[in-house]
Amino acid sequence: MAYTFKNIKVWDKAHKLVLEIYKATRNFPTEEKYGLIAQLRRSAAPIPTNIVEGYKRKSDKDFLHFLNIADTSLEETKYHLLLSYDLNYLKKNEYERLLDLMDEVGKMLFGFQQKLKA
Repeated sequence: MAYTFKNIKVWDKAHKLVLEIYKATRNFPTEEKYGLIAQLRRSAAPIPTNIVEGYKRKSDKDFLHFLNIADTSLEETKYHLLLSYDLNYLKKNEYERLLDLMDEVGKMLFGFQQKLKA
């Protein structure tokens, strides 16, 4: 089997996170369609996207740069998720489940960055 970005474990987990964000935002109020729904989705999608882009770069330094961007997008998404919870658009268990998934992605990104730096 050929090695592709789909074989990168952190990409897989980040992709699942984006799918879960899309599912969760389906239940947000319709007035948030161009507000928080769009913001949350726009901040989550670049997480796996930047992993893919970095994967195709020619050096570990370039890859690290894109992993850093992915990590930054993850932090932005955490804030949008907190705001969604504070506005009562997410139930506590759903918020905590998504936050746990984000924490897992963050740890994986950190570990991958450390591996590339070595």
